[in-house]
Amino acid sequence: MPDWVAEHVERYLATDGDEGHTWRGVPTLLLTTTGRKSGERRLIPLIYGEDDGAYIVVGSKGGHAFHPSWYENLVAQEDVEVQVKADRFSVRASTAIGEERRRLWALMTNIWKGCDEYQQSTAREIPLVVLIRT
Repeated sequence: MPDWVAEHVERYLATDGDEGHTWRGVPTLLLTTTGRKSGERRLIPLIYGEDDGAYIVVGSKGGHAFHPSWYENLVAQEDVEVQVKADRFSVRASTAIGEERRRLWALMTNIWKGCDEYQQSTAREIPLVVLIRT
């Protein structure tokens, strides 16, 4: 994890999201997955949107050719944990497809304009993940 990401996570955790929830003007949450190979817990801050009680995150990895590790981890284990500000809870993750994906893509590009740029820079379809409280 790059130093700036680790610092973001540390501030978020230390302040229950008072510092770190908003990053560059957009909301972020902390996602904790279990490494599909290592079995270790992995925590990553992600920009999110909200849709009818669900949280939406984008598996962009900045437009790289491969999915981010956190996405591969939650495909292997869909029950993960999230922190939004001070609220920590369990969620079940699923990948949006079809019309749901198109609708949620519009939601997320309104939050973070870079989503379209990332999609244009890679041949893979960038996944949108729906996180629903369990």
